[in-house]
Amino acid sequence: MNRFFDNRNVLGLIFMLPAAALLLVFLTYPLALGTWLGFTDARIGRAGHWIGLENFSMLVQDSVARLSLFNTLFYTVVASTIKFALGLWLALLLNRNLPFKSFFRAIVLLPFIVPTALSAIAFWWIYDAQFSVVSWALERMGLIHRYIDFLGDPWNARLSTIAANIWRGVPFVAICLLAGLQTIPPSLYEAAALDGATPWQRFRHVTLPLLTPIIAVVMTFSVLFTFTDFQLIYVLTRGGPLNATHLMATLSFQRAIPGGNLGEGAALATLMIPFLLAAILFSYFGLQRRKWQQGARD
Repeated sequence: MNRFFDNRNVLGLIFMLPAAALLLVFLTYPLALGTWLGFTDARIGRAGHWIGLENFSMLVQDSVARLSLFNTLFYTVVASTIKFALGLWLALLLNRNLPFKSFFRAIVLLPFIVPTALSAIAFWWIYDAQFSVVSWALERMGLIHRYIDFLGDPWNARLSTIAANIWRGVPFVAICLLAGLQTIPPSLYEAAALDGATPWQRFRHVTLPLLTPIIAVVMTFSVLFTFTDFQLIYVLTRGGPLNATHLMATLSFQRAIPGGNLGEGAALATLMIPFLLAAILFSYFGLQRRKWQQGARD
């Protein structure tokens, strides 16, 4: 028995059992149940019957579902791109020897640690059609002549929700990339400077290749969090106006819980899985290619 527990592989499996049990109960089982419900006509208070691909074929023909797919992709691509650009800029800035550097690093984290619902309520007030502080400031500066309808116009609402998501997500990207920058040896920059490399060349051939594995992980999580965003949109707009801000997650909830159609809502949620898998595969088999990490071109 002692030899059995002395085996490192066996001991490792034993220590992994509690985590595996939690994942099985709170992740694998709900995922499997939701996928099953997507192939049934289940409703709240009524057991469903197998109907095959009927829910999925109906969603393909549903204009609101197609709009939610467009909204989700637009929301994810624009927000994730801007979050990466701003997060990388902030990380490079905070990596310098600035006065009160620790204080600024703590301040940058504030948007990320504030509860999402509270952030959404704050932006709700900022975007208010009558009391918007942004519209008030712009009007006082003479830049606009009437208050902006941030959440009443479809495209204004899309861009407003993206801005709120960026404000909340940039700290996560910045802090993670800052941690990656801290692992790069300063001697590499000194050697590059002695060879006559410009700041851009040092960033292109030293910082970026060594930071690429961290970027892959950070952007994977950023895309997953953005694609599956629910709280911010639901509190801020409830999918309006005219379904212009409905993401697949919010529409799935609306169809399944308030609408009572569990099968259709589960099918819509199941359709999110291929896009999430594509994002993960791109990060791990694209951004982590050896050629990228070594600073070479494909």
